[in-house]
Amino acid sequence: MLHDERLTVPLWYWFAGVGVAAILSAEVHLGSPGIMAWLPYVVLVPFALWIVARLGRTRVRVVERGGERYLLAGKATLPASVVSRAAAVPATAKSAALGRQLDPAAYVLNRSWVKTLALVVLDDEDDPTPYWLISTRRPEELVAALVPGA
Repeated sequence: MLHDERLTVPLWYWFAGVGVAAILSAEVHLGSPGIMAWLPYVVLVPFALWIVARLGRTRVRVVERGGERYLLAGKATLPASVVSRAAAVPATAKSAALGRQLDPAAYVLNRSWVKTLALVVLDDEDDPTPYWLISTRRPEELVAALVPGA
């Protein structure tokens, strides 16, 4: 494992998720007697926790298998042999990279709570994807692990 990062959500997402679930549960609790009074707490609060945990599961890794390096971003895999160059995208340029300048054919793994990106430009005639934009908190480390000497 040359680079391993989990794109966890900020702490306030947990509080917001539980807070919204508790408010919705309280609304149902106020208007329903019996089992319907406590059932929303049992269902909605764990569901909110599951949603927030699921949001923070995404991993970005660079691994070496059989002498070949691979970028694993979410469920997608990219061999380093098709990478022509890579660069870090600072937080100040994130909106431009994801806005007008974004190629519709690009692969994008964006997590809004992560402020920086890594840009990985491909050189593969068989793949119509021109580049990948990957959310990462440590873009320089990712670029160095994927393209040694970059």
